[in-house]
Amino acid sequence: MTTPDDGYDKLFDELLRESARVAADFDYDESDFQENDQQELSDRNALRRIKGFSTELQDISEAEYRQLQLERVVLVGVWTEGTSEMADNSMAELKALAETAGSEVLDALIQRRDKPDPATYIGSGKLVELRQIVVATGADTVVCDGELSPAQLRTLEDKLKVKVVDRVALILDIFAQHAKSKEGKAQVELAQIAYLLPRLRGWGDSLSRQVGGRAAGGAGIGGRGPGETKIETDRRRIRDKMAKLRREIAEMKVSRDTKRQERKRFNIPSVAIAGYTNAGKSSLLNHLTGAGVLVENALFATLDPTVRKCETAEGRVYTLSDTVGFVRHLPHQLVDAFKSTLEEVSGADLIVHVVDGSHSDPFEQIRAVREVINEIGGGDIPEIIAINKVDIASPDVVMEILRKEPNSYAFSVRSGFGIEGLIHAIEKSLPHPSVEITTVIPYSRGDLVSAIHEHGEILSEEHLAEGTAIHAYVDGGLAKAIEIATSKQE
Repeated sequence: MTTPDDGYDKLFDELLRESARVAADFDYDESDFQENDQQELSDRNALRRIKGFSTELQDISEAEYRQLQLERVVLVGVWTEGTSEMADNSMAELKALAETAGSEVLDALIQRRDKPDPATYIGSGKLVELRQIVVATGADTVVCDGELSPAQLRTLEDKLKVKVVDRVALILDIFAQHAKSKEGKAQVELAQIAYLLPRLRGWGDSLSRQVGGRAAGGAGIGGRGPGETKIETDRRRIRDKMAKLRREIAEMKVSRDTKRQERKRFNIPSVAIAGYTNAGKSSLLNHLTGAGVLVENALFATLDPTVRKCETAEGRVYTLSDTVGFVRHLPHQLVDAFKSTLEEVSGADLIVHVVDGSHSDPFEQIRAVREVINEIGGGDIPEIIAINKVDIASPDVVMEILRKEPNSYAFSVRSGFGIEGLIHAIEKSLPHPSVEITTVIPYSRGDLVSAIHEHGEILSEEHLAEGTAIHAYVDGGLAKAIEIATSKQE
């Protein structure tokens, strides 16, 4: 008789062998990607930033023309809680975000504090040190690992004499680069201006001036007449733009809602692939469905959801959806703007939560993803933890996740290790039809037999002279249609 520990030891040995084999067989670089699965990769690379040119993030008001330069940057963070390893992981992630945005990271520093300084984010002594680093390295931008208040942003820029960007603006910039569809671009623009609105400012006291004179106070058509200040005009225009974008997103959402309702009407189960950014969600979708979705070793390579049809071994149809990756402290502006896209997760019957097993702190990634899933209303949906990249991960870490997380499976998209077990787990976790039928369907109603194969679970099937004898589980709607068809035959 085997014990659970025996099973873990056997899997542990298998993971060790897999890791050694794949290390010899595979070299992880871009040349390994399949060309037919990367139709967008050349386009993405063609839009890489050119050194010496700036990326411009321009708000829609006339108040200020802001250039978000992400070329030569210095990172700065405040460590308020957790272990030093967690703080280092956070800074490593900020470095990856900055590099994804097209910047060159020159240096980084972190300060241990109970909470960020309300005026300058870091302490005054650290601010002097940061200024010296900026001057010594020739950096043009400082990136802070947190969300800065408008006052903090203004003070830091005044003291450092370079552009200051927080984590939220950095993620928004990456999204703006990677957005491809019309809906994705509108969602990113909405998130950007929602972020910029409270940070609206200009040079000196120009925004506090009241307009005057003739023709709507000199503000032209659309102004509110004498007495309205410049900043009030700009804020109103931004709010009008936000309202217009929300209307456009709501209109584009109708098409996806219609398709989702059709799938629900025919009781087609939906499976959403969710997880931390760069965990391998798109690679898994491509492997299971041949979808040809862009795969790139970069953060937030996927912004637009992709839905593909799949079949179980018994021929039952279900859908697989690839979704935008999550990240620690995902900006709430993005969650709000991408709500219609994230509905692919919150409306799913099953969530396949892909985890990067090779990451230094996968449990923190799991926590961050679940936090977002709960925020969008998907906390009660059944979940499978799919541990990817086990061929390059530490077997000890993988085994720890397997022990701590129920319903978890180790696999590698790259080598194919564990894929069959994951597919079997997905199929077994799909919602099952609840109505049991035992009937003979006439051969003239082959459409009903086909529907049972697609949407039901067949226990037995036999071809008789009068028709097809089937014992199966189906949903209520299909059971009613079968009852009507067989009663007419009688």
